[in-house]
Parts: sequence; C-alpha cells; structure tokens
Amino acid sequence: MERHSSPASTQRPITLLVCALGGEGGGVLTEWLVETARHAGFAAQSTSIPGVAQRTGATTYYIEVFPVPLAQLGGRRPVFSLSPVPGALDAIVSSELLETTRQIGNGMSAPPRTLVISSSARVLTTAERMVPGDGRADAQRLIDVVKAFSREHHVLDMGAMAREAGTVVSAVMLGAIAGSGLFPFERAAYEHAVRGGVAHDKVGKAAAASLRGFAAAFEAVSAPRAQAAFVRGVLAEEGRDAPPPARALPAELAQRFPPAVHDLLALGHARVLDYQDAAYAALYAQRLARVLDAESAADPAGARGFAIVRETARWLALWMAFDDIVRVAALKGRASRAQRVRREVRAGEADIVKIYDHFKPGAAEFAALLPPALARRVTAWDRARQARGREPWALPLQVGSHAVWGMASLRLLASLRWLRRRGSRFAEEQALIERWLAAVEAGARENWMLGRELALCGRLIKGYGSTNERGKHTLLHLVGELAGRTAMPAPARAEAIGAAREAALADEGGKALDAALAQHGAAPRPVQAQPIRWMKRPPAATPSRPA
Repeated sequence: MERHSSPASTQRPITLLVCALGGEGGGVLTEWLVETARHAGFAAQSTSIPGVAQRTGATTYYIEVFPVPLAQLGGRRPVFSLSPVPGALDAIVSSELLETTRQIGNGMSAPPRTLVISSSARVLTTAERMVPGDGRADAQRLIDVVKAFSREHHVLDMGAMAREAGTVVSAVMLGAIAGSGLFPFERAAYEHAVRGGVAHDKVGKAAAASLRGFAAAFEAVSAPRAQAAFVRGVLAEEGRDAPPPARALPAELAQRFPPAVHDLLALGHARVLDYQDAAYAALYAQRLARVLDAESAADPAGARGFAIVRETARWLALWMAFDDIVRVAALKGRASRAQRVRREVRAGEADIVKIYDHFKPGAAEFAALLPPALARRVTAWDRARQARGREPWALPLQVGSHAVWGMASLRLLASLRWLRRRGSRFAEEQALIERWLAAVEAGARENWMLGRELALCGRLIKGYGSTNERGKHTLLHLVGELAGRTAMPAPARAEAIGAAREAALADEGGKALDAALAQHGAAPRPVQAQPIRWMKRPPAATPSRPA
C-alpha cells in the first residue's frame, strides 16, 4: 500500500534545554511551559535530570513541543525523546553564565541552529572558591563562547530582573523564552499559565510578581529582535539595487555539501556568478569543497555544524567578488538604483531627478585591468611621480547616470568583466586567496579550532584601496607567523590567531595588533614604504609701510 506523507509528518519537535540551579524554580518553569503548550493546543513533553551537590552541576529540564496543533494531526500523536541530543537543540536557556558555557562545552549548542539565552549572573563553583586568590572565571570569555557557539544569543541579568520584580528567576526565564519566539504560542498563553488560569484582577501577590518578571524579560529579549527585524527590512529595501537574490542551489552542489551550509553556499554562489560567470562560480564551489574535505577529516560526524565551511563560504565569496571599477560601474548602472534614489528623495512621477556620480580612478585602478607586464609599467610610472613629490595620478570624472550618455558609459564599463581575468589584480587576488585557503585546509586537518580561526581571518579583507591592502598584509602575516609555527601547539596557535585578528579589527592603526603579536612571540609586521612629499613653504607676506 502506498503511503503519502503530510506536512505534519515532516515536522520535528522544537527542543529546549533549561538549566537552573537549586531553588530557582526550574521545575515550576517546566510546568509553565507544558501548561502553555497544552493551553495553546500543542503536544509537549518534559523530563528532568537532577544535578549533583551544590554548584557542581545544575538540574536540567528537557522540553519538546510539536509545532503542529493537535487539532491538525487527525488523531495521531507525535513521538518525543526523553533526553537531549548534543548538537540537536533549538534552544538553551540557563540561569547562570558558567552553566551555559558548560552545556556548550558538552556539545549541546550547534552554532547554525541553537538559540542561547543566558543570565549574566554568576554563582561561584566549588573549584572557583577553592583557589587561594581570585579564582573566578573571566565573564567576558564566557560570553565570547556563547556568541561563538550560538545561532542567536541573548545575555541578560536575570537575577537583577527577578529581584526588581520581587519574584524568582524561573518567571524571568519564561519571559525570555516567550520573547524569543521559540515556540508558536501567543504571549497571552504564557501569562495564562503563570496566573494558573485565574483572571487578571484576581491573581495573588506571587503571581503578580511573576508576571512582572515575565514582562521585563519578554521586553528585554523581544525588543532587540524587533529592532533587528526592522533593520533587516530597511536593508532589504536598500538592497534592491544589489545583485539578484540567491537562486536555488544547483542540485549537484546540494548533494555535494551538507544541509548546514546550503544557505551561505547559495548566497555565495549567486554572488560570484553575478560578479563574473559560471566558470568563476564553479571555482568558488571547488575551493569550498576542498575546505569541506579538510573539515570532514577533523570532524567526520559534523558535530560542530561545519562552521569552518560556513565561515569560508561567507568570506571567500566576498573576497572573490572584490571591488574594482567594473564592479562599481555595474552597481551604479542597475535600473533599480534609480528607483531607490527616487524613493529616497520622495520624487513624484512628474518630477525630474538628476543623478551625478563622481569617480576618481587612479593608476592602480586602471592597472588592475591591464596585463601584469603593462600594469607594472603603469604603477612604476605613478610611483616615480610620487617620488618626485607629486600627488598620485587620478582622473576625476562626473557621470550623469540619468542621461543617456552617462548610463551608456556605465553599462559599457560594466560590460568589461571579461577583461578581469586578463588583468593583473585578478591574478594577484587569486594567488592570495589560494594562500589563505591552503592555510585553512592545513589548519583544519591539524586541529578543528585552528582551521576555524584561520577561516575567520577572511573578515580582515574588506573595503578598498589602502584599507583592503592593509587587511591582506595582516592576513598573510598571521598565516606566515602564527599558523605555520609548528613548534607551538595547535590550540595555542588558534588562540593567538584569534587574539591577533580581533586586535586588528578593533584598531585600524595597528597598535593593538602589534601588541598582540608581541604577546604571542610573533615577529612584528614589516614596515610598509610610504612616499615622503616635500611641500614648498609659501613666501612670507611683506608688511606694508605706513604712509
């Protein structure tokens, strides 16, 4: 007999792990969640695992909710699990920061999937109290772990909220869960469970305090999520003149790569395809496949969500689609850009809008599209001019993209993408990309964390001009000085690379980076040659003689 599957049969339960210390009402929170689900018409199940001794482990509560109402299941009942599976959780909610990172260390959080909500409050562990000096764990490092191993995170002081509301932490945790939108329940369903089904005007003092704590946490979590959604909407409006949205991932790539990377792979593949051509997009996929093979060797089960491949997919697409005059002309010549400008200035249908684009390409921009031998002559000529004290050569242009001639100029320049492959910059960028990818591959095969830190170094490549060049010099220096130091253990190299990268991103001047390099025993960055320009002093004005 042929069996047909319904949409409900393809759904999986929403999974949540709650971590609470003794006396914080974790059991009450679990009851509230199950009651909320049943009141809203959904099937739910919960189990608990008691902790051991005081502050050597929290009591954990595991909740599963099937996201399809029972009324739509046609009499069928979902099958739930009794215990959480590492890497398969949709959310972790914890009342203590170190307990949150403990669960992350156990592999419970998967960066592409897991929402983490944690209190910033600390309750010292037995090990921390035993240290003669200050044995407290660094709170900032704990928060960094939460950020690195979560799809979305919210860290708030649940203890302070509970004290201010006169309630226990469990009510605050419930408000944070409701504000996150994890479950398909309305706010009223959660509040109904807190009130115990009693009307608003008849709740007792304890329930009223719990509702205050619930409301405070709900707003603390839902407000930034609403703001982020608003920003994404604005960016979506502004991005209408950006490259076309990602096409459906080709079937061959969908089979070759795991589902955890499909979203970023589709975006990156579409961006590179729009930037150049199908062959260039195929090169992007081939490069990413090499990184996938390397990460699979270090993490065959994919327990870490293929984070190295995901980060490489993101930064590789941006680097391969580097900005040049052809790219700028293509973006400015898109028809949707004129529509966006008209919306921004609120022009009516009968209004005439004129758009003037100002360009100032220099010798480097023109040399980028020339063959290497000719490009070297152009750049050498410009350096010789600067050595004589003259300004770098540039060609100021004003193009009216509202006019036929101006738009035709932009479209003509944008059509020169075929010239990229013959240009000197294209060859230089591809060589640098290969050096970075080789380091990521080698690092991932040696140590997963080392490979991930090297993949994240792709963030250094941004901007254009001197900013872009500085980022590439920094990346190559980190690869050469830190990644290749085999005398240093791989985890230590990963930590050093991460610290140096964050220092470079935080301080454009490079002082923080130099300090980080020195701290980890790496050689300082080589000094880049800078032209010295001699300026003539204007003659002093001769004072006029009195009559």
